[in-house]
Amino acid sequence: MEQGYLTLETGEVFEGVLIGANKDSIGEVVFNTSMTGYQEIITDPSYAGQIITFCYPMIGNYGVNSIDDESISPSLSGVIIGDVCETPSHYQSISKFSEKLKQAGVPGIAGIDTRLLVKTIRSRGTVKGILSRKKVENKDFSIQEKPSLWVEKVSTKKMLTFKNKGSHVVLYDFGYKKSILNALLQENCYVTIVPYNTPYEKIKALAPDGVLFSNGPGDPMSLAHLFPEIKKISQSYPTLGICLGHQLIALAYGAKTMKLAYGHRGANHPVKELMTGKVKITAQNHGYVVVDESIDTNQFDITYRNVNDQSIEGLQHIHYPIQTVQFHPEAHPGPSDTAHVLTEFVSQITSLGEKRYAIM
Repeated sequence: MEQGYLTLETGEVFEGVLIGANKDSIGEVVFNTSMTGYQEIITDPSYAGQIITFCYPMIGNYGVNSIDDESISPSLSGVIIGDVCETPSHYQSISKFSEKLKQAGVPGIAGIDTRLLVKTIRSRGTVKGILSRKKVENKDFSIQEKPSLWVEKVSTKKMLTFKNKGSHVVLYDFGYKKSILNALLQENCYVTIVPYNTPYEKIKALAPDGVLFSNGPGDPMSLAHLFPEIKKISQSYPTLGICLGHQLIALAYGAKTMKLAYGHRGANHPVKELMTGKVKITAQNHGYVVVDESIDTNQFDITYRNVNDQSIEGLQHIHYPIQTVQFHPEAHPGPSDTAHVLTEFVSQITSLGEKRYAIM
């Protein structure tokens, strides 16, 4: 294996061996604490433009299968791991992890002291880095694509329809995970996936029973031009926002967001459901949160809080049927503690639809 380097914009250099695609890459270096689910993680569109550090020491031990991809092709900028397993063992495995990266055109580096790297990120805050075949000096870390382009890159370019017999849900694609679509289809929903910038009038023509704003990459403020449309749509149809969708709905109603020092990324984040006092273990992947003091309490109730840092994890509108969650209720990878969020949303739009048709 060829020797390679990870150079952080703060000056630290880590040496390892290159895996995956044979090219240099620049991106925001983040870390994920999940013990399993590396295939779902690298194919999650929310990681577009980022270089993922896996905290779990060995990656690739159960190979890669044909069913767990969350998108057609990975959008991330790179992968950093401790030990790479080149002899996977699982009955569903069809290829090695390193082969998956190479086929997808994603560079990676193994043999890195990931504990030291994560401690560095936690002390420095999330930083940009470059994966390279040779040592680099005085690298311009500003050349990476602008954040606003990541959603445009991962979102569908045309409307997609998945027919079913149940309620009609429009899924706004800011970088949706396949697991969200599957969860809706399992609830018998008729799903129409639309591009991230689809205007209200086109949604009106589709006459949905409900709207779901998906997860996605980047700074939510880069989509500020969409806030008026998001507000209009959410006031017209029962709405659920997940991850980036949660942030966009909050922003559309006047709230603010801020960037966390190193984000929440993993499958074991404890979240407290304020109505019941119960703690749920959740899957998360985000670098931004809604600012507590910016919430208009005349419009929204806070429904969930992160147990570790008390950040807002969910909102519910007081007057409109709008709810949001910062975590991923569909998980994959992760626990199913909050799967009820999606099933309750579908139940809500079904009952509201039945009432509407009864009045008509």
